[in-house]
Amino acid sequence: MLGAGKETTSSALCWFFYMLAENPSVEDKILEEIHKHLEVKVGERWKAEELNDMVYLQGALCESLRLFPPVPFNHKSPLQPDILPSGHKVDQNTKIILCMYSMGRMKSVWGEDCMEFKPERWITKSGGIKHEATYKFATFNAGPRTCVGKNMALSQMKIVATALIYHYHIEVVEGHRVLPAGSMVLQMKHGLKVSLIKRSQNMN
Repeated sequence: MLGAGKETTSSALCWFFYMLAENPSVEDKILEEIHKHLEVKVGERWKAEELNDMVYLQGALCESLRLFPPVPFNHKSPLQPDILPSGHKVDQNTKIILCMYSMGRMKSVWGEDCMEFKPERWITKSGGIKHEATYKFATFNAGPRTCVGKNMALSQMKIVATALIYHYHIEVVEGHRVLPAGSMVLQMKHGLKVSLIKRSQNMN
């Protein structure tokens, strides 16, 4: 599971930190959440379970995964002739391409603000995590083919994101071009060149 998630998790984190650099107010809110939930345990080991209380962090991660799914497309083929909900007939030789990258940017699926980076769309009015159907948010696939490492991948990303955001402010190097590479995994064509600025220990 660790091997299978190596490229996808690193890709997801690159795009996540890029989105934070482009949206500093989101970074501020995550940092505020870190201080609220984990400040009392500075110097101790943070447990993955404790990170489940950080609703805004998870919302930001899901929002980044919506816009930049690590696996941008997938394909399916029926075992026998079938009819799609749209009415289209398909046979066992048909390959149906699912483009998660495009699906995450469709107004018909996510609304008029689909191109905006809004972690709030993942938070309920009562302040909890809003769970979207896997067939809408298909980053981890859906139904019986849902990624078995989904929860582990989210925990890994929360741990890395929390540790880095708590200790450093990340800025993309001026002039560095961030473009997606044509690949099975949605990597950055030129990588992500950043400057790490250590936070003051007295920062709240």
